[in-house]
Amino acid sequence: MQLSFWEKQTYFSNIDVLIVGSGIVGLNAALHLKTLQPKLKILVAERGLLPTGASSKNAGFACFGSPSELLDDLTHHTEEQVFSLVERRWKGLHRLRQNLGDDTIDYHRWGGYELFVDAQEELYTSCLDKLPYFNKHLQSITGEPDIFQQADDNISNFGFKNVSHLLLSTAEGQIDTGKMILALTQKVQALGVLVLNGLEVQDLHDDGTSITAITTQSINIKAKAALVATNGFAKKLLPHVQVVPARAQVLITKPIDKLRIKGTFHYDCGYYYFRNIGKRVLFGGGRNLDFKAEETTEPGLTELVQHKLEELLSTVILPDTPFEIEHRWSGIMGLGNQKTIIVEQVSERVSCAVRMGGMGVAVGSLVGEEGAELILQQL
Repeated sequence: MQLSFWEKQTYFSNIDVLIVGSGIVGLNAALHLKTLQPKLKILVAERGLLPTGASSKNAGFACFGSPSELLDDLTHHTEEQVFSLVERRWKGLHRLRQNLGDDTIDYHRWGGYELFVDAQEELYTSCLDKLPYFNKHLQSITGEPDIFQQADDNISNFGFKNVSHLLLSTAEGQIDTGKMILALTQKVQALGVLVLNGLEVQDLHDDGTSITAITTQSINIKAKAALVATNGFAKKLLPHVQVVPARAQVLITKPIDKLRIKGTFHYDCGYYYFRNIGKRVLFGGGRNLDFKAEETTEPGLTELVQHKLEELLSTVILPDTPFEIEHRWSGIMGLGNQKTIIVEQVSERVSCAVRMGGMGVAVGSLVGEEGAELILQQL
């Protein structure tokens, strides 16, 4: 791509910070940097027309966490690690709401529910036994009592079939992720941040005093420092970083008259999740049907997963309600062998803030700020 003199001077000269990725983490990093140092020249490079990963393609869960998720986390992490991550989600969501406003992102705290079927009676009992323990820790984080509660009475209210038990999380909420990304983009642009879409960084060279980014468009970008905020795509630029891509497939129904579902819901240990968007049902998940196939950076849909989503809609979620599918899509998350987020300096002038673990909506604002703080140390 051949640039004019004006374009080179305006967009690509004297850059202080290059941020790779225009999702929730990259944009929050830019926002934090500009808030602290307004004179910095910051360029956000995004390879897609819109954020490529999951920031505007996820289900819009506020991601506080379900009882069975915490129970499982405690088998792989220490108590301190588990509840510090919950605290990070709680504080991160508050930062997102503080930065953009509840009306702007269409935030509603309608609560979240975890569904248990007959075959999960043992899991349900284990979760139930742990509720006092969970609630004690969650109250110390949120200041609110009884975050997790029994909610079996709501099974018939929602119209579910083949569901034996429900547990309520009063802390769970939902947002509109499209509105969130648009508002974040407009906010950083108003501060003078350059956000360029369709600009793909292929490689980063760090000479110790500055970085050079090589792009698919044959534009070499020089900057004083760079932050990689590409989450599930991080290995393409940083092969040593332990991030595994994970595709999440989603569908949404056409509006349904007298829809009884309101809030966010987790099913089958969180491998399936659904919520209302007005009178529609958004339903996603099914990665556990074929982990290897969904361990990809390629967007797409599979018959296996989509068929299962429709089957569960018919048999469990909307058993007595006719529905039509209006739209389907997928997003790419970044996972690891542990639920720890990676915010680290990877070379003299390059840092990364990646591996959100499917919690980007909740933690992305804080993770972006943490990445920005690393960059400030390098300038």
